[in-house]
Amino acid sequence: MKSFRNMTYPYVVWLVLFVVIPMLMIVFYAFTNAGNDILFFKFTLENFTRFFQDADFLRVLYTSLKIAFLTTIICVLIGYPTAYVIAKQDENKQAIYILLLTLPMWINMLVRTYAWKGILMNFDVSSEFKVFVGMVYNFLPYMIIQIYTSLAKMDKNLLNAAYDLGANKMQTFLRVVLPLSIPGVISGITLVFLPAVSSFFIPKLLGGGDYVLIGNLIETYFITTGDWNFGSAISLIMAIIIIISMYFTKKIDKKIGEE
Repeated sequence: MKSFRNMTYPYVVWLVLFVVIPMLMIVFYAFTNAGNDILFFKFTLENFTRFFQDADFLRVLYTSLKIAFLTTIICVLIGYPTAYVIAKQDENKQAIYILLLTLPMWINMLVRTYAWKGILMNFDVSSEFKVFVGMVYNFLPYMIIQIYTSLAKMDKNLLNAAYDLGANKMQTFLRVVLPLSIPGVISGITLVFLPAVSSFFIPKLLGGGDYVLIGNLIETYFITTGDWNFGSAISLIMAIIIIISMYFTKKIDKKIGEE
């Protein structure tokens, strides 16, 4: 037991150095304004009021939530039928399809997005559509894999029992398969919505600077303008949105599990 505790120390140190301390710094900077001397700060809510009183910032926040929501919906609509078809195959074919699905994920996301930039530049489409396509392409595999996992581990005896009781394929799907696969859908929604709402390099590459999301704002104020206080406030706002989203998805998952 003692040796096991000793093995956890490096992970605790890593967690403190690269997660806890950076988060505390973001909270600190978000609620302060730098004075003339970097060692002196004034606690204030100015950074948050600046964000919520500016129509342009609120528009960026709305756009970020909208594109993340649409991306998640399309990923569910495409991902569920795809995962269902894969799960209906025999084990050998399932392994092949999952391999083909995950192969592009072995390539860095930045490289994959650059590839789509080259493809979409030949079409006269809006920046929003380009960003939307890039997000769906990059995050769709996460949705499919989560739903497939739920479907693949489903007890086939439940399906046979439904058929024995006189249910047809549609009734079996709606009353047995779909409810049991909802946890996978919820997990997929989490894995798609959270990175989509905080993405910054997909809109930067595919939007060509014309399509700004909240992640791009954070990058701008941290790197370009050097306004860490306002950048931290935006980061904290985004973190709160992510935490709220995770809370509601967990509540929905728990409620469905109880039913």
